[in-house]
Amino acid sequence: MRVTCRKLRGITQGQRMADLPADRLSPEPPFTYSGVDFFGPFYIKEGRKELKRYGVIFTCMSSRAIHVETANSLDTSSFINALRRFLAIRGPVRQLRSDRGTNFVGAERELREELEGLDDCQLQQFLSREGCDFISFKMNVPSASHMGGAWERQIRSVRNVLASLMLQSGSQLDDETLRTFMCEAAAIVNSRPLSATNLNDPHSAEPLTPTIF
Repeated sequence: MRVTCRKLRGITQGQRMADLPADRLSPEPPFTYSGVDFFGPFYIKEGRKELKRYGVIFTCMSSRAIHVETANSLDTSSFINALRRFLAIRGPVRQLRSDRGTNFVGAERELREELEGLDDCQLQQFLSREGCDFISFKMNVPSASHMGGAWERQIRSVRNVLASLMLQSGSQLDDETLRTFMCEAAAIVNSRPLSATNLNDPHSAEPLTPTIF
């Protein structure tokens, strides 16, 4: 009877949102704290062969900017190459969040093993002199894709843009065209306003976008 009364006369409970992680609120340069994920596959033509390619999205946890690379496969070496290209363009990263895909786990293990074999003192002095930090991988718990909403939502935005770009030439994609589309999609997503406040007011200031940062 007590359970029945609670069901009939109970007060609706409000869901409490957990506090944002510190790296979502840190006033650091863009991409200092980033998240990464793969998406795809995309099919390209190379002669008579049809090959798979994947997108690799890096998203800044604070400014919501994105950087998109392409990968030839889902293995660890392909991810490390995409990570190296990302770092060469966007600069050093302090922390990288991801899910527990085997490629990310393998990359984290490879980088950790390489660092363990180095002279820590000498390496730390070099990194401090260059203004760099070690990249720490912070992975979500297994089977918790909802914890990666920061980059999963960005993937959806990129896919929506790519769907329009590929409408005319989607069946004739090659490697170069796919990379071009990825760059154009990233530029469009990075041009979106970060807030919808006063967008329809002609006298309001120009809205902030990730490109500005």
